[in-house]
Amino acid sequence: AGAVEFIVCVKSIEEGFIHATAGLCESEEEMDLDYCKEAYRMPVNYAVSNSLGFGGHNAVLLCKKFGEDR
Repeated sequence: AGAVEFIVCVKSIEEGFIHATAGLCESEEEMDLDYCKEAYRMPVNYAVSNSLGFGGHNAVLLCKKFGEDR
């Protein structure tokens, strides 16, 4: 599952596509988070894949768009 999530992160950077937050029905007013109720397009320069496994095995991958440093 972590490999598939990483591929989705790379494709999001390539295509500039932000997926909707899965399973979001309602959000709390006090939570100042940037939920995506609907998918949309915008430039994506970075994406993070965070995978958790049994026994405390964790992996985090950070992808950056290829190009000159900004």
